[in-house]
Amino acid sequence: MLRGSVIALGVLCFAGGLVAMLTGFCPPAWVALFWGILILLGTVWERVIYKPVELGTPGAGWIATDERFVDDETGAPVRVYVEPATGERRYIRE
Repeated sequence: MLRGSVIALGVLCFAGGLVAMLTGFCPPAWVALFWGILILLGTVWERVIYKPVELGTPGAGWIATDERFVDDETGAPVRVYVEPATGERRYIRE
């Protein structure tokens, strides 16, 4: 629901920028176009770079954190593990 609302906001900003540009309000049009594109690309890009949920334990050196959540796609509980030396995080299905 939130993702859809953010995408709708991006589309409205972009469309408002296009209308402003066509009516001759160029400086405000560039601002609206910029924010519309930024919101749309940020929302889509966030989905692409989200780390995948893995199966099994991550191995030696990884520490389980107290951070847990439910995966939206599978409905399975997920625990976050961290590698203290590098700060890398892994999401492991429980």
